[in-house]
This record gives sequence, structure tokens and C-alpha cells, in this order.
Amino acid sequence: MNIHEYQGKEILRQYGVAVPNGKVAFSPEEAVKVAKELNTAVTVVKAQIHAGGRGKAGGVKIAKNLEEVRTYAKELLGKILVTHQTGPEGKEVKRLYIEEGSDIQKEYYLSLVLDRATSRVTMMGSEEGGMDIEEVAETNPEKIFKEVVDPVVGLTGFQARRMAFNMNIPANLVNKAVKLMLGLYQAFVDKDASIVEINPLVVTGQGDVMALDAKFNFDANALYRHKDIVELRDFDEEDAKEIEASKYDLSYISLDGNIGCMVNGAGLAMATMDTISYYGGSPANFLDVGGGATAEKVTEAFKIILSDPNVKGIFVNIFGGIMKCDVIAEGVVTAAKEVGLAVPLVVRLEGTNVDLGKEILNTSGLDIVAADSMADGAQKIVGLVG
Repeated sequence: MNIHEYQGKEILRQYGVAVPNGKVAFSPEEAVKVAKELNTAVTVVKAQIHAGGRGKAGGVKIAKNLEEVRTYAKELLGKILVTHQTGPEGKEVKRLYIEEGSDIQKEYYLSLVLDRATSRVTMMGSEEGGMDIEEVAETNPEKIFKEVVDPVVGLTGFQARRMAFNMNIPANLVNKAVKLMLGLYQAFVDKDASIVEINPLVVTGQGDVMALDAKFNFDANALYRHKDIVELRDFDEEDAKEIEASKYDLSYISLDGNIGCMVNGAGLAMATMDTISYYGGSPANFLDVGGGATAEKVTEAFKIILSDPNVKGIFVNIFGGIMKCDVIAEGVVTAAKEVGLAVPLVVRLEGTNVDLGKEILNTSGLDIVAADSMADGAQKIVGLVG
């Protein structure tokens, strides 16, 4: 789960991390009101979307008076902002963050991520912060430093100081940088985050070390422990089909292809997508109905797949262990009849109650193509769609 920059900065404030003053605004009038309250010579107007690269895409404006704040707010609200992370379709800007300007002397990069290779939290930092950090990582990886955190002792002051020196933060500001890093780590751990990224981290003319941006990504499996974080969820920034899937505890991710997939088990779902791609097809989604799915869940899963206008065919690939094939079959038949199946459907069933499941499909009156294996099913749906 992602949140907006202004929400991330509110969390950072709770942990003593220095951030500029600012407030969210949903209209040009609100933007001007906030700017008046801030009463600074320079005001920054920032588009709030769940994607990086806003600056390069024109989503961050520097206003020198209230009239410019109003002009930029009108320009950004309702605009489709296209960045390297949104894809060509972009995202509509529905809220702004109005922030006091900062006297930036130098920009840095700082982040905390869960490194799956070491199964530990890792802090990364670089003195090459700003809009081109991805290019730095690719062309000059030696400029990005890492500190692997021991989960027993946490991020130590020594590690934070070493990172600050490696990043070439001015010696007289190292203690402030260390305080910021320790606060950032505590926020990461306490809130069960999977990524916290500050880009840029800045040193100001007043001698402050501040987080000028804040990107948070949270572990969805831990959200039950954080009702305060769940309340920050912005449904406008999420795919409607993914939101609907979450209501039924379905693991669904929308993709760009045209072959809908319904599978039980994440590993089998990935293998199914790979097999479809191998035979020249393009998956429209990842969808894992889970091991204990009911007919109702399967029905909803099928409806969600069919709600995607790009779907030109569906491949149902079930290996029944805990999940019974007859339950899947009942759900598929019910959903197909409710929605009205107008695209090719290939079904491969194996496992518990497979014969009963196949009988339900065969007597449904629906035009269903049976498959003997995953490869056979992938080839058939790719051929039918093609």
C-alpha cells in the first residue's frame, strides 16, 4: 500500500524527522489559504499522486507570490500527469501539497528497503540525490552506499554516522543527519514499511538537514496492525478492479495484456503467466483465488476479470489440493451466466474432485474448451485469442 507525500511527512514528524511546513489542498482557494498561513517568500506547489518523477513531469512548481500559487494550483488540479512510473496513461492530480520553500544548498538520497537477498533492512544513501538517482544507480553504483541493519540491535548511531560521512554531509551537520536517519529507521520498523525513500534529502542554508520528499510503501500483510495507516489509503490512486478484489480477499494485480488468468496459488499463477507469454500471449492480470476459495469468491474473481475491457479470452488453471475443482467449476459457471460470457474460455482442472468439476463444466451449456495441462491450456487460449 502506498500513501501520498504529505501523509508520509506527517508520519516523519512523529519521529522527529525534520520536514518543511506544509498542508494539503484540494482546490485553488485552499492552496492560496495555506500559502497565506505559511507566509514565506517562496511557496512550493506539489502534485500528489502515487508515482515518482513528478518534478520532471512538471508536477512541482515554485511560486513567488499568492497569485502564482493560485495559477499553478489551477494548472495542476485535474491535470493528467505522466511520469516514468505512471505509464503513458498517467494519473489525474486531485490534491496538492502546499509547502514552504527551502534554501537548498545540496541534495542527497536516502532510503530504507527490505533486502530479500539478506532478509534484512538495508539503508542506502548517496550524495547524488535528486531527479536522476535512477541514472546514478545504473551508471555510477559506487556512489550509492549501503548499511545492512542487524534486526536485533537495529540501526546503530555508528552506522548512521558512517553513512553521513560516506554521503559527504558537512561535518558540522552530521549529528543532525544521524538523528534524521535513526528517526527514519524507527518509523520504518514501527509502521511495518517495505520502502521509505527520501529523495531529495537536503542541507539548507540555515544549517538544517531535512526530508524534502517522503515516499512510503507498506507491507499489506501487516496493515491489520495499523488502522491509522489504512485510513490514509487513497482509493482514487488504485485500480478499481484491485480494490474490488481486496474486498473478497483475492490477490489481483491488473496488467496490460488481453488474456485473463484465474489460478489458485501464487506460484502456479506466476507459472501460468510465464507459460502464456512463452506461447506468444500476454496476461491481462495476476489473480490468485487462494487455497480456501468459495464459489462466491470464484464468481467475484471471474466478474473482476471480465470487467477489464482489454480481456479477449480467459484461462482458468486450477490444481486442486485444499481447493476443490467442483467449487471452482460452480463459481465459473455462475459468473459466466451472470455476466454473459462473450470471450473464449479455456479451463484446466486437476486434483480434488476433478471429475465432478469437469462434469459441472460439461453440463453447463457454456462454450468451454477443456485443457489437459497448463501448456496445453496456454496454447489453446493464445490460439483462440489470436
